Amino acid sequence: MSHVLHTTFIPTTKTSLRRQFRKIHHNPTAGRIQIQSKIREIFMPALSSTMTEGKIVSWVKSEGDKLSKGESVVVVESDKADMDVESFYDGYLASIIVEEGLSAPIGSPIALLAESEDEIALAKSQTPSSSTAADAASEKDTTTTNTDDGVAAVASVKVSTTSSTAVDLGSVKVGSGVHLASEGGKRVVASPYAKKLAKELGLDLSGVVGSGPNGRVVAKDVEAAVVAAANVSVSGTGPAVAPEAAKSSGRAVVELGSVVPFTTMQGAVSRNMVESLSVPTFRVGYTITTDALDALYKKIKSKGVTMTALLAKATALALVKHPVVNSSCRDGKSFTYNSQINIAVAVAIDGGLITPVLQDADKIDLYSLSRKWKELVDKARAKQLQPHEYNSGTFTLSNLGMFGVDRFDAILPPGTGAIMAIGASQPSLIGNKDGRIGLKSQMQVNVTADHRVIYGADLAAFLQTLAIIIEDPKDLTL
Repeated sequence: MSHVLHTTFIPTTKTSLRRQFRKIHHNPTAGRIQIQSKIREIFMPALSSTMTEGKIVSWVKSEGDKLSKGESVVVVESDKADMDVESFYDGYLASIIVEEGLSAPIGSPIALLAESEDEIALAKSQTPSSSTAADAASEKDTTTTNTDDGVAAVASVKVSTTSSTAVDLGSVKVGSGVHLASEGGKRVVASPYAKKLAKELGLDLSGVVGSGPNGRVVAKDVEAAVVAAANVSVSGTGPAVAPEAAKSSGRAVVELGSVVPFTTMQGAVSRNMVESLSVPTFRVGYTITTDALDALYKKIKSKGVTMTALLAKATALALVKHPVVNSSCRDGKSFTYNSQINIAVAVAIDGGLITPVLQDADKIDLYSLSRKWKELVDKARAKQLQPHEYNSGTFTLSNLGMFGVDRFDAILPPGTGAIMAIGASQPSLIGNKDGRIGLKSQMQVNVTADHRVIYGADLAAFLQTLAIIIEDPKDLTL
């Protein structure tokens, strides 16, 4: 799980929502008012600056459980990651208002916290209704994720079906953080929503691996398990899956004519794309020969170096010489020469798009940069990135070359000065300076830039420098 927040119950909404329920008793003999109970509302926290609502992934605690200050209570999905939310007070989780799988606006109550066990019943009687939760009851998460090279893959859960399936449950080790929902015939450790969903889809939870706290099975584990079972069935190595389950399990099977609401992340992407329309942009393309870069990659690939790290390093070194291309304009009146060169790289993940950031890419050696990139991608797929790991980019790369795409335009992310779209490196016949025709590998890059601060000559000079670095990449390994 992601970074634990320490501002769990600090609301960001109007004062009328910042209320505490107190039972007041006047003791005439004592001559003072005695406060006998205190019930607090637990609010949906703001986990990022762009977040307008959050989705409950799982409740770590159940109604009636005792809570200690600093203890994790609920896992909330923001527009970029899943985060543990801690209790800011001691007490008892008296009443859950927003169930797992449902969404609520920032600052709205999602549960009630009683100060003592005796006050749980009082809190339940004062539980407010949640129209937001009811409206979002039909919202479902997608259940596939994308690999680093853009190829769709089943989420990393394992399903125990029959002995003929290629599933290795014996590899799960105690203390590894991966647990079966049921071990040795014991009860299934799963959230109420996950159990309900499994019943609807006809899935046996006993063999599902839980990704929640202490191996607890949550809704996304159930949905991913159905996808895994469906894929096993398609490959002929396992039993058939009910059509209803296959229909609701992932992107591979869609119901034509259906209307599907945005996920939290898709909503954030949508808002950012609309915001980008207010920025005047222009585009400059360039063709770069990649023979030397390809040769270097083959030579050092075995040491863990990725092509993404190579391209990010080359871009960062070029930006050192052209700081205006690494600048940004946020208020329309001035622009900032960013002191760091942080390369954000677009990655498609389950239900959306995110840009993990390689910070100080110009200063970090290529091998460390590659290790950092692998770490960021793993965290992105697990929705565990911290805000500074996805919102601190100063220049963005978007690469569709692995799909064979030779050129495309990228949309400028708000708050940055430029984004570079990278196409596939392909063999091409070109004429040499001596008049001979030769075969060389070339790729097309296309930069979209904010024309308020970056001009055509700026981009042209930057791309010339980038081409020199890539065509003679000796400096990348220094």
